[in-house]
Amino acid sequence: MLSAESASVIRATLPAVNGALDEITTRFYATMFGDHPELLDGMFNRGNQASGAQSKALAGSIAAFAGALLTDPETRPDTLLARIAHKHVAVGVTDDQYTIVHRYLFGAIAEVLGDAVTPQVAAAWDEVYWLMAGALIAQEARLYLQAQVRPGHPWRQWTVVERREETTDTVSFLLRPADGEPAPLARAGQYVSVRVRTPDGVHQLRQYSLSSAPGDEVRRITVKRVQGHGAPRGEVSNLLHDTVREGDELTLSAPFGDVVLDDTDRPLTLVSAGIGCTPMVGMLEHLAATGSTRPVTVLHADRSPADHALLAATERLVRRLPDARAVMWYERPLSWAQDSHTGLMDLDAVEDLATDGSVYLCGPLPFMREVRGQLLRRGVPAGAIRYEVFGPDLWLADATS
Repeated sequence: MLSAESASVIRATLPAVNGALDEITTRFYATMFGDHPELLDGMFNRGNQASGAQSKALAGSIAAFAGALLTDPETRPDTLLARIAHKHVAVGVTDDQYTIVHRYLFGAIAEVLGDAVTPQVAAAWDEVYWLMAGALIAQEARLYLQAQVRPGHPWRQWTVVERREETTDTVSFLLRPADGEPAPLARAGQYVSVRVRTPDGVHQLRQYSLSSAPGDEVRRITVKRVQGHGAPRGEVSNLLHDTVREGDELTLSAPFGDVVLDDTDRPLTLVSAGIGCTPMVGMLEHLAATGSTRPVTVLHADRSPADHALLAATERLVRRLPDARAVMWYERPLSWAQDSHTGLMDLDAVEDLATDGSVYLCGPLPFMREVRGQLLRRGVPAGAIRYEVFGPDLWLADATS
């Protein structure tokens, strides 16, 4: 898909562009939001902008896409962009916004790299951008169509039918469509965006995994209060915790997400830490609801059983499944806790770890890196391990930096 002439230019300039991508994307966002502040109202996450996570994720995706085109210039790496496409439709991105992004991104490239951006260099990177944008636009059009929602308008009102306190800093909201129509189709492992108005009048969006069976008419999301601890406090999580009660309405997107439970009968290993348990519990709920008999191993790490959100649900579901087991690691375990270990997750404690099945991984990024390494050392193929990141995918960004 990438012309030979452009491939040669990209290969020669990629090191310089890659080295300046953080500065480019930071300047890009600052300039674009300066001219289009409306994009911060209901589209972009202010917390990720403040922390720099969004800029780093964008830089990583551009570098990864350009590198993939160089490796195989005749093939557009659509699979690489699937995660981005799902995130985009979950916040209502539309085709016309790619033109806005193009204008400000290339303006930032010209400002940062100066005279190095010759017409030939600009044309080559322009080709890369529109190959990437074209792939995303095509994927997003299909996702909107499959979800049966109008592009840019994935929203629907849901009524909170129950608020359930899970731990001191985690709450579940059970929701039903406010219009009385059937709940939209979903797959185990997917998430929804929640759209709220903050006290300063600006709308903010956050994604939360469906922690219930996707076939149920009543859906559950489980929200951990983000305290901050030196970083910005979670605007949306704290607002939901402090203000939303039974009978209130929330604005939710249709379900999206590319990390979904496969439909095979191969052994399944679900690995999580902290609030990363939420998509795993959704998968367990689906397996139990469909009478699955596949072998399932649940591995989870947390601060203590009291901090382990959905622990009772996890234990109940493991008991319901005919060939399932759970192994826990707690930094502060209870003396009477069964099948648990003290400290951080160490897969050496797991006997008969399946290496011929599917593995799903979710939790803080350092945790996922460490556990993925352990899985690989135990003989699990890299292609069998799928991971979900809450927020911008900084794993991809780190891999290309």
